[in-house]
Amino acid sequence: MQVIQVADYEEMSTKTAAFFYCSTKGRPNLHLGLATGSTPIGFYEKLVERLQANLVDVSHLRTFNLDEYIGLHHDHPQSYHTFMRNLFYQPLGLSKHQTFIPDGTAEDIEQECERYEQQIQELGGLHIQLLGVGKNGHIGFNEPGTPFDSRTHCVELKSSTREANARFFESMEDVPTHAITMGIGTILEAEKIVLLASGEEKAEAIYQLVHGTYSEKWPITALQKHKDVTVYLDEDAGKLL
Repeated sequence: MQVIQVADYEEMSTKTAAFFYCSTKGRPNLHLGLATGSTPIGFYEKLVERLQANLVDVSHLRTFNLDEYIGLHHDHPQSYHTFMRNLFYQPLGLSKHQTFIPDGTAEDIEQECERYEQQIQELGGLHIQLLGVGKNGHIGFNEPGTPFDSRTHCVELKSSTREANARFFESMEDVPTHAITMGIGTILEAEKIVLLASGEEKAEAIYQLVHGTYSEKWPITALQKHKDVTVYLDEDAGKLL
């Protein structure tokens, strides 16, 4: 595991974008596993800027998102479909055939989980998986207690996770209670994993990743067993290291 600690959010976003830019430029048919939330926003903005400025061909790029809320329509302002469309798909002109996200409006959620998992496998798996981390150590929406061999599944969100995401909604009552997420086992099959962490509230999770016990109590510790993990974090997120 490589841990790269930088001064602040701006530098973290810039360095991560530079890595993904070089990877995308050097491997046109790259399969990217992508994350949402507030942490990667700066990364997406900087990556799009570099790809556009250098006229990199992304017509063969494929993206697979970690998760989606259950019950939010694709056009809902807080759906991850909307998040990705606004920040990444539309600016780069990616087609629907290049972008994949679980459907949180599916009539049969269990069947949708199986379909999405199968789709990832049939298209060749993930080359690079981008991750954020929650205060309680969740990756994707894999909450504490999730088996490390889990596949794409439905999860009931912990109250702490819903509270952390409430700032994006009008009220706590509007925050979905369930989501579809790639399983930890699916994430671990990516060739390379890149994790971003920013802010003091992520410091304990980062400490557990680097120094903690390999345990389902902290989902992030599953990454300890992966052969190729790079962590980009700002000074606040790394304060306990």
